[in-house]
Amino acid sequence: MIYLNIAQIILSILLIVAVLFQGRGVGLSGVFGGEGNVFRTKRGFEKILYYATIGIAATFFVVALLNVYLAQ
Repeated sequence: MIYLNIAQIILSILLIVAVLFQGRGVGLSGVFGGEGNVFRTKRGFEKILYYATIGIAATFFVVALLNVYLAQ
């Protein structure tokens, strides 16, 4: 049980770092005068980071559900 708590803390730190490393000017910042609305594809490290963020978020969700289930 303590291992799930430690894993959840590590995953949350990794998720925060992965989100902070992603590029600026994405999302709602374009509404408030950010970069222009130009379509571009993700390449290289940006693509790896994008998929890693999705994987870390999904793993975090599964560990959180498992932690709640086993706590009962």
